[in-house]
Amino acid sequence: MATDLKETALAVEPSAVLGLFAARPRLLALGEPTHGEDALLDVRNELFRRLVEEEGYRTVAMETDCLKGLIVDDYVTTGTGTLDEAMEHGFSHGWGASPANRDLVRWMRAHNAKRPAPEAVRFAGIDGPLETEGAASPRQALTALHGHLAAHVDAELLPCTRDTLDRLLGDDDRWTDPAVMWDASLSVGRSDDAARLRLLADDLAALLETQAPHLAAAVPPGDRERVALYARSAVGLLRYHAAMADTSPARLSRLLGVRDQMMAHNLLAVADRGPALVHAHNSHLQRERSTTRMNGAPLHWWSAGALVSTRLGADYGFVATALGTLRHRGVDAPPPDSLEGILSQLPGDRCLLDAPRLAAALGPATPAPRPSPWFGYAPLDPAHLPAIDGIVFLRDVPRR
Repeated sequence: MATDLKETALAVEPSAVLGLFAARPRLLALGEPTHGEDALLDVRNELFRRLVEEEGYRTVAMETDCLKGLIVDDYVTTGTGTLDEAMEHGFSHGWGASPANRDLVRWMRAHNAKRPAPEAVRFAGIDGPLETEGAASPRQALTALHGHLAAHVDAELLPCTRDTLDRLLGDDDRWTDPAVMWDASLSVGRSDDAARLRLLADDLAALLETQAPHLAAAVPPGDRERVALYARSAVGLLRYHAAMADTSPARLSRLLGVRDQMMAHNLLAVADRGPALVHAHNSHLQRERSTTRMNGAPLHWWSAGALVSTRLGADYGFVATALGTLRHRGVDAPPPDSLEGILSQLPGDRCLLDAPRLAAALGPATPAPRPSPWFGYAPLDPAHLPAIDGIVFLRDVPRR
């Protein structure tokens, strides 16, 4: 088997990655099995730079707040603000502190500074305006959507005034209280005000769509793209807050599903720009149904990757990342009969594997699932191999 495996191993470079596909996918998704490891992000950065320089890719999309991501996109495309400001305010989940993310943003700005605007590389956040402990107020997205429409369409077409939105939104603290994540009774997501806001958000999004011909003539493409993001975010956030108020046993699965639905909508918008590299957790990008456990209960939902793959077909490609050891997190050498253990037999520190060829080399026996000694690391499920296009394997992920 080892000889067959060696024949499936390739260098981690753009031509090899794209060689996994019959045609270049519009969305090339690179997953990771854990967050916060710059060694994994270094691989992403190198691959993106070469995809830009050698293969014409123009966007990198990451698992971070889509509205905050506008700050990063403005910086890398036009130089608005400073690198420090982009890193501090343009990322969620604390990921602006990552040296690898900083290196990527710095490179994108330097790349764009030497090129005309049509050749600029773009940045996109694909996550909703969410954090682990809760969700943002829908104020930013709703009021920006309303303001854009108020500036470009007849006033009588608007379903409400800005004052009405402000009154219904109330204090932002009631939307962002982190205690709501664990106590649904504290949520305002199904209050009368929130119900009215969901109807108004739907009406405003519908108005944006019905006025598309007029707006296409009156508004630059970049502004139209941005206001469409505001519309998606307003509707999605209010749906998420309504799910936070759910008291049924399906509450957490519903929240996970709504989050990935928001990601999927953002990914489809990114796909409209042209070829893009997407980077997020494997569980958000895989084609199979995602599962986890929380409070001892199993949770199931369809990931953004599964939703987008259903829509885009061959225009969506998924390359998962697997790792051998992550010793500073207690993830030592994998069991030899696990997928990671089998891949650890390969020479070198990293390689790319064609997943269908790997499955053929492994034969009919499915490798044993690898247990995870640390909650923040998710081993690759060997049963998912048929739905994966490629695997980037890193023998060791050192502490940075």
